[in-house]
Amino acid sequence: MTIDKPNTKPNNPNFSSGPTTKRPGWSLSNLESALLGRSHRSFECKERLKEVIDKTKKILGMPENYLLGIMPGSDTGALESSLWNLLGQRGVDVLAWENFGKDWVIDVVEQLKINNLNVYESNYGELPNLSKVNFTNDVIFTWNGTT
Repeated sequence: MTIDKPNTKPNNPNFSSGPTTKRPGWSLSNLESALLGRSHRSFECKERLKEVIDKTKKILGMPENYLLGIMPGSDTGALESSLWNLLGQRGVDVLAWENFGKDWVIDVVEQLKINNLNVYESNYGELPNLSKVNFTNDVIFTWNGTT
């Protein structure tokens, strides 16, 4: 079986993998000074990360004694970090109906071991019963399960 080349192209010429696009004006030449293939533990990479962290703190107007960290990952990494850093002060309701949501259930139940926890699961493509959700708790609702 052969697949025909698509005739239609994306409206956005900056299309990239993932849910985001490249910034306007992006060019392959932007990677000329990139530290590709280098360990993030190398001196050069540590210096580059420090530079980015320092500039970001300045742009955000963060106090000197505040720490700012850079994490790898996309939405998945951001949500994973949020789970570990924001949950636990109050109860948690987790809703799951696809693979990402079900992974968050595993994290909250088996890793974080939240005491006041409600899990509402349903089959793929079907929402759990939303009337059961306690919105005075923190609620984990996976908006979309695509990568």
